Amino acid sequence: MRIAFLGTPDFAVAALAALVEAGHEIACVYSQPPAPRGRGQELKPSPVHAYAEARGIPVRTPVSMRDPADIEAFEALNLEAGVVVAFGQILPAAVLDAPRLGCFNLHASLLPRWRGAAPIQRAIMAGDKVTGAEVMQMTEGLDEGPVLASETLRIDALETAGSLHDRLAVAGAALLARTMAAVERGVAVARPQPAEGETYAKKIRPKEARLRWTKPAVEVDRKIRGLSPFPGAWFELPTERGPVRVKALLSSLEDAEGAPGAVLDDALLVACGEGAVRLLRVQREGKGPQDAATFLRGRPVAVGTVLG
Repeated sequence: MRIAFLGTPDFAVAALAALVEAGHEIACVYSQPPAPRGRGQELKPSPVHAYAEARGIPVRTPVSMRDPADIEAFEALNLEAGVVVAFGQILPAAVLDAPRLGCFNLHASLLPRWRGAAPIQRAIMAGDKVTGAEVMQMTEGLDEGPVLASETLRIDALETAGSLHDRLAVAGAALLARTMAAVERGVAVARPQPAEGETYAKKIRPKEARLRWTKPAVEVDRKIRGLSPFPGAWFELPTERGPVRVKALLSSLEDAEGAPGAVLDDALLVACGEGAVRLLRVQREGKGPQDAATFLRGRPVAVGTVLG
């Protein structure tokens, strides 16, 4: 089919690659405009933009798909379908209706649970045991369209947003390729989303990343894993020169008690409001990620230290 692909982050690259490998004609790729990245804050293209450009696929980076000129240019592509994967913009009806068969979206949750911007992080932070990827026919409502296909994945006890992201990207790309093949053959069947179970995955705000040791350990553990590797849940480690910010990137639950924030052994077991978490992977401000044992070799944390 003749398709336009609209996507921006790493998660969407696997989906675009799957469509290319399936033999679809990618008439154009749409992505968010280049943004400052890295230490030098140089303007760099998004991962999807870079992938498409390297393969000679035309790329457009409109600031808003609601601009009449951009809508007209999209309509002029004479598409059979549009495919949207984490594009980062709400599309108007004129764009959704332009392709002959409409627009389709790959979303990283089992709808209607976790509609919105951060479904992977929110699923882990909420303690969900399963999640998945789904392909839906797009409507004007936010992630409200009928579902054509689903793939379910378990969320493991040591799952992070990073590891789940990677697994969902692979599973979702394969699901999308199968679904678009069914759409092309005219055999895809769309079913309405369930009327109950709707939740919204709000964008992660910076203030959410601060760890609160007074919370139950199960909540602390979920936040650590749900915000790893980015933006990274953080705490303050007291030092002779003042507190140092440290990100907690991986943790596990343990049966222990103590004052919230108190370090209970020499291997970063930390007491919470109820129970305790063992920090397995951390990242000191300005340094790279390290497993706890490596981190402690360079900076031992004494039993009784109270983390902020």
